[in-house]
Amino acid sequence: MKNVSVLDLLLRPELPDVRKVLPEKQVEVTRLSQLAGEPVIFTLRGLSYDQVRKVQDKNRGDQAAFGLLYGCVSPKWGEEALLDKTRGIVTPVDSIKARLLPGEVDDLYVEIQKLSGYLRRTISDVKND
Repeated sequence: MKNVSVLDLLLRPELPDVRKVLPEKQVEVTRLSQLAGEPVIFTLRGLSYDQVRKVQDKNRGDQAAFGLLYGCVSPKWGEEALLDKTRGIVTPVDSIKARLLPGEVDDLYVEIQKLSGYLRRTISDVKND
């Protein structure tokens, strides 16, 4: 059996296919569940490298909202039903900011980062250092 080096493994052309299927996770948003009287579940997916780059190109205050836009499978923030032009909600990012608290957006984005493999430590780990 031939020994395969890490470099050989990374240079294989079939490796990009491995990341086509990104992990998903369902997360309950407690405040919305309490308001609705039933569980409100968001389905989140890890971000591709290109999506991570797009998020990083946004200004610091909008990164979590854009990360949620790209990494949220359900609800689909671009759906017309979530936009309310009479209230000034004309983009999916506006919809996210109008319906979720900043802490909720951040928490969901942290989950997306974990799924993407870019955040290994939890917030509580950092606070305890």
